[in-house]
Amino acid sequence: MELAREQWTKEDYRQFVDELEGMREEEFAKFHSKLNPGSDNILGIRSPKLRLIAKEILKGNAREFLNVVENRYNEENMIRGMVIGGLKEKQVPYEEIMAYIKEFIPYITNWSVCDTFCSALKITKRHKSEMFEALRPYAVSKGEYQARFAFVMYLTYFIEEEYLPEIFSYCDQCKLKEYYVQMAIAWLVSICYIKEKDMTNQYLYNNKLDDFTYNKALQKIIESYRVADEEKEEIRKRKRK
Repeated sequence: MELAREQWTKEDYRQFVDELEGMREEEFAKFHSKLNPGSDNILGIRSPKLRLIAKEILKGNAREFLNVVENRYNEENMIRGMVIGGLKEKQVPYEEIMAYIKEFIPYITNWSVCDTFCSALKITKRHKSEMFEALRPYAVSKGEYQARFAFVMYLTYFIEEEYLPEIFSYCDQCKLKEYYVQMAIAWLVSICYIKEKDMTNQYLYNNKLDDFTYNKALQKIIESYRVADEEKEEIRKRKRK
């Protein structure tokens, strides 16, 4: 099926989904489902192939595609996120791209869709202040993957001195006990330590993280090859019992 289309009808999209179903890999679907607990709508199409599909869609009228896209399968969500992330401001105004981003966020239902989407949003680098502002409500969201979206966006694009006080404040405010939120915060804090050690050290000595998230952050710091062995020994001593 031609993907670089100037027009996408509902019938075109149904044919597109039929082709996705034809790419199903049962064994990979089982493996990927284990990595994404609770996701039972996985076809098992590998990420490189999904990226190629998204790239082809972006050669055509991606707006038309986004107007008919559905979310029956996990792969549809992956492709949708990649297409949104690939939109260029030469063709689509920033405000419209942001509207697509906000519309998509409620459809993020597992960590792989979340993290793939975040990595695709390179537009953030050109609109950092606007994106940081847009992330604020998600950082305090009660939704598991809306919150994870904010924290993964922070670690991907915003580990800079000017943003860290507010980011650490959101880490402290988050009281969600969902595993993928806690792990996102732990991952974020560990990368902050590597990139902005002094500020992060101050935070680690005076934070309101729950014990699980705090200890996981220390663990990730210790596991990093970018942290010296003598630092790791000192970090180990800070673990909460």
